[in-house]
Amino acid sequence: MNHAIHRVTRFEIIARYTLAVRFADATARTINFLPVLAGEIYGPLRDLSLFEQVQVDPEVHTLVWPNGADFEPAILHDWPVCEKAFRERARRWEPVHR
Repeated sequence: MNHAIHRVTRFEIIARYTLAVRFADATARTINFLPVLAGEIYGPLRDLSLFEQVQVDPEVHTLVWPNGADFEPAILHDWPVCEKAFRERARRWEPVHR
């Protein structure tokens, strides 16, 4: 089975928790991450100062954060198809307690 390999090439912060993401195949997505920022890994990204430390990892070509959070590039690329399921999954994750 052949699977496309997607690579994030760049991003821009365009609003709170929202990134414009570009891919090597010239696809562009605008993603509001706030609805999926829950649980142990993604929950800390609700701290806007941490969220805005996002970078493109030069080795795996996806968005990464200093706390170890990342997203599979294929999920980001196919966000219009994946978003609903990702939001539903995030609702089941335990809230982060500090």
